[in-house]
Amino acid sequence: MGKSLYLECNSGISGDMSVAALLDLGADRELLDKALKSIPAKGFDYKISTVMKNAISVCDFDVILDEEHENHDHDMEYLFGHEHSHEHEHEESVHGHEHHHHDHEHHDHTHEHHHEHRHLSDVYKIIDGTEMTENARALAKRIFEIVAQAEAKAHNRPIEEVHFHEVGAIDSIVDVIAIAVCFDNLGIDKVYVPKLAEGYGTIRCQHGILPVPVPAVSNIAAEYGLNFEFINQKGEFVTPTGAAFVAAVKTDDNLPSRFKISKIGMGGGKRNYERPSILRAMIIEEDKSAQQKEAFDNPKGEDIIYKLESNIDDSSGEELGFVMELLLKAGAFDVHYTSCFMKKNRPGYMLSVICDKEMIPALEAIIFKNTTTIGIRRMKYERSILPRKIIEVQTKWGSAKAKQVILPDGEIRNYPEYESIVKLCRENNLSYKECYSEVFESIKGSV
Repeated sequence: MGKSLYLECNSGISGDMSVAALLDLGADRELLDKALKSIPAKGFDYKISTVMKNAISVCDFDVILDEEHENHDHDMEYLFGHEHSHEHEHEESVHGHEHHHHDHEHHDHTHEHHHEHRHLSDVYKIIDGTEMTENARALAKRIFEIVAQAEAKAHNRPIEEVHFHEVGAIDSIVDVIAIAVCFDNLGIDKVYVPKLAEGYGTIRCQHGILPVPVPAVSNIAAEYGLNFEFINQKGEFVTPTGAAFVAAVKTDDNLPSRFKISKIGMGGGKRNYERPSILRAMIIEEDKSAQQKEAFDNPKGEDIIYKLESNIDDSSGEELGFVMELLLKAGAFDVHYTSCFMKKNRPGYMLSVICDKEMIPALEAIIFKNTTTIGIRRMKYERSILPRKIIEVQTKWGSAKAKQVILPDGEIRNYPEYESIVKLCRENNLSYKECYSEVFESIKGSV
């Protein structure tokens, strides 16, 4: 069984903060060193050290660039002051570091980075040439893919045409590879990220002055359902690299109701804000016995639902199929037809719709409008429901969702979601059976 990770992003999240926090949790530094030394690119070194943030000791991961690649991203006046002019403005991309090497947002003062402007395929070649596990390689590519998708949307261009600027710089690539290697080494199985704290104001980028959060972060948050909390602090706290890392690994928004903390990792950022740049990562152990008792003893487990019924004998099968689609889209929990014989031995169907009380008016309106029925029966039921939630897992074809339920005896079962399976089938030209088996194996033992 894997570990559960809680990322406490009360001061945002960036690439270097993420690497440092994972290292402080116990990721193998020798393994990371081996991977970083194998990267087929030059112009960088790195240092792992301990620094103080508001008198708190935290781990620091610092990618050190040579003079040719230096970008001076620690210049807070340049990034947020905007009072003075500069000859060269810099692109909002995937800031992962909050200082002079900044992962994915290198606010350069020169034109030195022209050779760093890579396409996604170029970044993939560097990742493919790096010595790491296949799981780590897949995660590194996934993080870059998420950023590329966000940039493509921001610039209204196909993903293969996105021309990375800072995101293609070697320090950005080092950060993402380091995140992937450390995360994979820790054997993380579940990741809880309740919220990302973000500041306000604007930041100077290649395209001028942009609002915080920058477009890439906003697009990632919208696409992957990341929860934000805007704090009364001027500055950029969530970088595209940090947001992409969360989007790639997050499995749950809500923490377990009860858990124990087995280890804490503290990762520091480089920008100096009133609220210190610290990412706290915790390995937690869920109190499953307490969770199960709470779920089954809670009176809210006695759920009330309604069933709507109507006998129909003069609507076509196509009409009834359309009605089912409309009812499900409108929020019905379940819709089904039962064959029956009606008055004068006419063959017909009994329509049954399961819903809650608030849905009844809208669902009855759909039934009356789209079928020939002139009456609908309404019944109130009590039901017993199992605790359940939707989880997301990574497969070799992309992410997939599944429903996870807990039986009264504590057994956990996972059921791949149909729409998620079908989406992967269509995108990858797969058979349903093949895709279902892969997803099921990916989620097996997720608890």
